[in-house]
Amino acid sequence: MEYKRDVYLGRIIDRKQNGLIKVITGARRAGKSYLMNELYYKHLLNCGVPSSSIIRFAFDSDEDIDLLEDYYPDEDTKIWKDGDIFYVNSKKFRAYIKDKTNDVDNYYLLLDEVQLLDGFIGTLNSFLRHKNFDVYVTGSNSRFLSSDIATEFKSRSSVVHVLPLSFSEYMQGFDGNPQDAWKEYVITGGIPLVAQMTSDDEKVSYLKSLCEETYLKDIIIHNRIKKKTELADTFDVLASMIGTPVNISKITNTFKSVVSKDITDDTVANFVEYFEDAFVVSKAKKYNIKGRKYIGSPFKVYFEDIGVRNARLNFRQIEETHIMENIIYNELRYRGFNVDIGEVNINERTERIDVNGKNIYAQKALEVDFIASKGAQKLYIQSALSMEEKDKQLQEKKSLYYINDSFKKIVVAKTGLKPSYDEKGIVTIDLYDFLLGEDITA
Repeated sequence: MEYKRDVYLGRIIDRKQNGLIKVITGARRAGKSYLMNELYYKHLLNCGVPSSSIIRFAFDSDEDIDLLEDYYPDEDTKIWKDGDIFYVNSKKFRAYIKDKTNDVDNYYLLLDEVQLLDGFIGTLNSFLRHKNFDVYVTGSNSRFLSSDIATEFKSRSSVVHVLPLSFSEYMQGFDGNPQDAWKEYVITGGIPLVAQMTSDDEKVSYLKSLCEETYLKDIIIHNRIKKKTELADTFDVLASMIGTPVNISKITNTFKSVVSKDITDDTVANFVEYFEDAFVVSKAKKYNIKGRKYIGSPFKVYFEDIGVRNARLNFRQIEETHIMENIIYNELRYRGFNVDIGEVNINERTERIDVNGKNIYAQKALEVDFIASKGAQKLYIQSALSMEEKDKQLQEKKSLYYINDSFKKIVVAKTGLKPSYDEKGIVTIDLYDFLLGEDITA
């Protein structure tokens, strides 16, 4: 089964020959290598680009690395650091590229896991000086997005972030209706390889191994972490807290009360950052809508893939409400929105009476699940598993009623009904219509 990944493919095509390094980021096994080396490669061939003008190289493939052995034979091809980390000799790689290209023809360089190339920044910057080179790279950590890398590239890179399969992409390979697909998707998620497996046991085993042998191991090695058990425990804590407000001190206190370990706020903050850097989780900041400012804490954490999250908890905490919220968050990012958590401060009348016999008002903060922004577009979105009772409808819509602007306000719920508007213009959309529909801004 080949997933088309048309949204991401379109973003890469839009950046073709733009004079920048195209950086394709995302978690391991999210499908970015397949997107670049298969789907985009086929696109180039279909556009008439000869295969000899497309150079594909994977820095985590020994088969590809062996191609460099004949260049500067007196030098090591793999440069080992600290005994367990290697980087590919960039001098040999540049000689290899020089041997395969000339200064006349146009070339497309598709370079996989380029963070494993020693001194990759200098090599990529040197490629930019070749006007006949169009360079695309993938990487599995956010070094590409750090301020240091942005400075080194001097605004000469363009980023495409790839998530695991969205629900609509997942449906491409599912033989059944959306309701049955949802039952699978909320458990094992959208890692493309997992989605193609037929055995539940195989899916579970693979996802657990992915957590331990790939994600955790990568983070430990690349950040030289000594507190391995504490890192793994942080992974568990984050997995158990999707959809709930989080602050670093709360996680630290969880360590003390649940696992009886003393750990500092700084260490926990670093661990959360490492999981962000590896694209295991995404941190959503809180934005005060009326005050028009960001609030540093608390924040929320969502997983790039819900199957990875579930596997980390041994599939014990399958709360559809929080999982649905996580999936909607990723769906908005898949559609190109920047996503924050919203807060609206209101003065609400209480039952208490002052000395003059008037009701006392108290300030209260109401939450908006998501503020989704893209250019001039903005959406306010609430995630609600059920909207059958009137009290539940009022609860979900209340914060939206206090937002006094003209941007669209949406409640996503499992209604089984067509979209409907209330008297204040808030639209309620069925979950499957939202995930499978093309335009939520209309």
